[in-house]
Amino acid sequence: MTTETTTSAAPAITSTQRIFDAVRDLREVDQIATRETVAELTGLKMAIVDDRLRALVDDGKLKRLLRGVYELVETYPQTRNISKTILDSGYVMIEIAGRKDEPDIVLHLTPSEDRALSMLSVGAAGQAILINSTNQHLFLATELAAKVEAQGRELKAMRELLREKLDTRQMELLLHAGQDLSSVAE
Repeated sequence: MTTETTTSAAPAITSTQRIFDAVRDLREVDQIATRETVAELTGLKMAIVDDRLRALVDDGKLKRLLRGVYELVETYPQTRNISKTILDSGYVMIEIAGRKDEPDIVLHLTPSEDRALSMLSVGAAGQAILINSTNQHLFLATELAAKVEAQGRELKAMRELLREKLDTRQMELLLHAGQDLSSVAE
């Protein structure tokens, strides 16, 4: 009696899926997904990472926040109809329409339960606003830091140019005009 065993290898994960998974994993640990971080996590070459990130943006699965910074595009099921009714008795009825092959959800809440649920909703909305604001400030700070760095390089190049172009008489004139040439000499 011969037993034949077949082992099928798991399908290979595409580079696109590896990159999407890396962005998702970074988000799960509240980290920013930069092209460099994704390349480091996946072990793929930067050219492949750039190409696949661009494809994921084109497919609507990622959005580009800044140059080299990406975020997942949230996808949710279709929004259900929701209604809230305050009954004559003071109770609150919340109805949520069911999805295909799912029943409607109906909650009957006391006024106290309704207030507690409302406070929870306000807390979640406040958190969402805070997270969004923090992200916007972080991206603005990153953008500003890049601009400051570029201006620093430009200033250094201008100082070099001045050092090379100015002769002794021009430097003396600048000194007499109140200019501090120690910055030029740096």
